[in-house]
Amino acid sequence: MKLSCALVTTVDSPELIAEAERLGYHRAWLYDSPAITSDVWMALALAAQRTSTIGLGPGVLVPSLRHPMTNAAAIATLAALAPSRVAVALGSGFTGRYILGKRPLPWAFVERYVTALRALLRGDTVQWEDAPIRMLHTEGFVADRPVEVEVLIGADGPKGTAVAERVADGVFAAGVPNPAAAGRPYSLLQFGTVLDDGEDCHSERVLQRAGHGLAVVFHALFERNGPDAVRALPGGKEWVRAIEAIPPAERHLVTHEGHLVRLTAVDTEAVALAADLLPQFTFSGTAGQLRARVAEYEAGGVTELVYQPAGPDIAGELGRMMAAVGDPSS
Repeated sequence: MKLSCALVTTVDSPELIAEAERLGYHRAWLYDSPAITSDVWMALALAAQRTSTIGLGPGVLVPSLRHPMTNAAAIATLAALAPSRVAVALGSGFTGRYILGKRPLPWAFVERYVTALRALLRGDTVQWEDAPIRMLHTEGFVADRPVEVEVLIGADGPKGTAVAERVADGVFAAGVPNPAAAGRPYSLLQFGTVLDDGEDCHSERVLQRAGHGLAVVFHALFERNGPDAVRALPGGKEWVRAIEAIPPAERHLVTHEGHLVRLTAVDTEAVALAADLLPQFTFSGTAGQLRARVAEYEAGGVTELVYQPAGPDIAGELGRMMAAVGDPSS
C-alpha cells in the first residue's frame, strides 16, 4: 500500500507538492471545488514543473464544472508536462456541488461523462450534446493520443462502485472505507493528525490540525441524512441551531465555507464538544495507533492511503505523518 497526500488547492500547493515529493509521498491529489479553492489545473501544471517523480492528479473532478473536452485537454496537457505521473479521479460531487446550491449528480450522468472523457483521451470521436467531438490538437500541443492515465471514481457506496467497475480503473473513497472497492486500485482519503502520547484531543493544536476531519462529518450528515442525524452527535444540536438560523436559500454558503481547510464560527463550538470522537471519525492517533489502522486498511484491500493535512503548518503535518507511518509499502 502506498502513502499519498491530498491538498486543498491553493497558490502554495505546488511548493507543498514538491515538499511531499522530498518526503517520499507516492502521489499528490488536489481538490476541485472552485468556490473555495484555487484552480486545480493551474496548480497541477505548476507542480509538474517543480517535481520529477511524485504522481499528480485532481481528486475528485466534478463533471458538471467543465465540458469533457475541457478536462480532456487539461489531462493531456498535464500528461505532457508529467509523463507517466498522472491519475484522475471523478465523482458525483460533494462540496463542489453543494457549495453551489446543487445536489450531487446522477451516477448515470457521471458514467456517461467518464465514458466520453476516456474515449476523447484515446483519440476517438465522441457524441456529446448532439455533436461529434474529437481532440484535434496539433502535435506537440498536448500528450499524443492515446493518453494513458489511471482513472478512479470517487465512490463511497454501491452505485458509484458499480460505475467504477464498468468505466474506470478503481475507486477513490473518502473518509469511510468502501469494502466493495477491494480487488482493484483502491484509494482511501483520510483526515487527521499524529497525536503525541497522552495528548488531549481537545487541545488547540489537535483541533486546528484535525478538526476539519470532524467538521466534514457534520456537513455530510446534514446534507445526506438531515438535521436529526447531526443532533445525535455531541455538539450536533448547537451546530444545527446555528445552521438553521441562516435563511435556507443561503445555508449552503455557510455549511461548506472553509470545508476541509479550517473551522468556521459555526463549526468551532460543535467540533470542540465532539473532540473525543476524533480518533473514531478521523485518522488521528499516536504513531502506533495509526500504524495499526494502516495494517487494517491494507488487509481490507486499500492500495493507496491518501492523507490530507490541515492547520497552520501543512508541510510539518506531512512530515509528521510520513515519520509516523512511513511508506506502508516499505
